[in-house]
Amino acid sequence: MVAEGRRSLGRRFGWLWAAYAVSAYGSGLGFGALPLIAVLALHAEPGQVAALSAIGPAVGALVAVPLGPWVEFRGKRPVLIAMDLVRFAAMLSIPLAYACGRLGFVQLLVVSAVVAAAKIAFNAASGAYLKSLVPEGDLLVANARFESTTWSSIAIGPPLGGAAIGLFGPVVTVAADALSYLLSAAAIFAIRGGEQSPRPAERRRLRVPDLFDGWRYLLGHPGLRALYLNALLVNGLIMATEPLLAVVLLRELRFPPWQYGLAFAAPCLGGLAGSRLAPRVVARFGTHRTLRTVGTLRVIPLLGLAFVPPGIAGLLTVIVVELAIIVSMSLYNPVSATYRLEQTATDRVARTLSAWSIGTSAAIAALSALGGLLADVTSPRTALAVAGLLILASPLLLPRRATPAAEPEFAAARQ
Repeated sequence: MVAEGRRSLGRRFGWLWAAYAVSAYGSGLGFGALPLIAVLALHAEPGQVAALSAIGPAVGALVAVPLGPWVEFRGKRPVLIAMDLVRFAAMLSIPLAYACGRLGFVQLLVVSAVVAAAKIAFNAASGAYLKSLVPEGDLLVANARFESTTWSSIAIGPPLGGAAIGLFGPVVTVAADALSYLLSAAAIFAIRGGEQSPRPAERRRLRVPDLFDGWRYLLGHPGLRALYLNALLVNGLIMATEPLLAVVLLRELRFPPWQYGLAFAAPCLGGLAGSRLAPRVVARFGTHRTLRTVGTLRVIPLLGLAFVPPGIAGLLTVIVVELAIIVSMSLYNPVSATYRLEQTATDRVARTLSAWSIGTSAAIAALSALGGLLADVTSPRTALAVAGLLILASPLLLPRRATPAAEPEFAAARQ
């Protein structure tokens, strides 16, 4: 299996992986840059910063609702290039406006929404494109490589971005992020072949019912429905703990910023281990057993964040808990992504992935808001404990039995 994990998946996949890597590292460098610009350059109030983190992605998810069906009936490679160029232009507008002295808070909101919508459309198109580019037997290896790139970019990008912000200001990391999208578009442009463009007859005008095709497919498929509902709960609760933990570490326990950054950056290296193990674990135990077992293991440690002690012991507690979660997630995620592609009919991939991303974004926003409200009424530690207890029920939503790959008849039945 080591040889399988290292084997070449072809030049075209190599270009797609390069595009993913350069944009991932660019996003890592620019992580948190928009709120920092709002605070440092525009002197925004805390409520405005919170609105920037919530309203922009929420509006972007709403805008992306019609993009899933639209992407489905277009060539995926042109869509990928277009979404990269949209994000490049949107992000580049910030340093240009800043240099001209015209940057405003409304522009940050618009850019945040545009980038969020373009990301959802890009992810939907990239999943469909990957399925046409790579043989089905290699999908897990491909997704594991994407996963390892994600976690390495999170481990390396934010610390480097923080250093760059300290030296040059927050706008420079936004410019680097914008450039990464341009380089990503160039890498995708270099791919040749591997996709059949939709026939003109397939490019029909969108109707209102078409907007919900992705959700109908997800909720009508037993295995995908279980996986989707589980993802909504798990992703929403895990992301809801981040601002709560920040309050506990920085305000209550008075961790210095470098320790706070270390507590989240160091465990991300575990993502490299988990993603590399995914093909071997599936080969030995099978997809279904891996999803059920690892999907359970990834949620158990979260409750530990409610009991972080002060000092070095607290720092080590956060690192150990986050490491356990990330290793499990990085093993689970590529298996889950591969399962989604295998279970989704080819003519429904973009719509299904788009619905998945939009639903996940909405769940994160809703549960984060509820977590903040509970923390205000009680305390951040209480809210962390409630999230840790609720997430323990999430394995009940995982698929209960193995499901064969999607068949054309199933796609026809969902028309």
